[in-house]
Amino acid sequence: MSESEKVYSAAESEPQPTIVIVDDEEMVLTSLSAYLTLETDYNVVTFTDVDEALAYLEEHPVDVVVSDYLMPKMDGIKFLAKAKELQPETSRVLLTGHADKQSAIEAINKVGLFQYIEKPWDNAALLLVIRNACDRTRLLRSLQSKIQQLDEAHANLKSAQSQLIRAFL
Repeated sequence: MSESEKVYSAAESEPQPTIVIVDDEEMVLTSLSAYLTLETDYNVVTFTDVDEALAYLEEHPVDVVVSDYLMPKMDGIKFLAKAKELQPETSRVLLTGHADKQSAIEAINKVGLFQYIEKPWDNAALLLVIRNACDRTRLLRSLQSKIQQLDEAHANLKSAQSQLIRAFL
């Protein structure tokens, strides 16, 4: 099997990215979901209720969480902070109709925000942000897996080293 065939096979076996979108406006959810469904093969899951979205995040791995800033039960920054606790490697995007630089700075600092997007958004720019966010999440997960493999290999080497030392003493 050639190298390019290996890469193709590996990419084919990966599950499609899951995008969670949370906004209290059903029209925004419908618009984003329809656009992403037409333009990508992503699994798009939408919520108007932050509690339902958090329950979903507790049970399902997600690549990107997109949240509105102003929502009735909880603002987007608090929601994304909870999402970060549940899935730290997941990329987080804040969508807002209120261009407030202080909110953007707070979100970046508090929740490790991947991107801040103002409403009305440009579809092509939003799609690029979501694709880049998916790539970031996949890379972080891959890095975590490699680190775990290295830790296991290191532990095995330490064990073998201890056994060798005991054998010669």
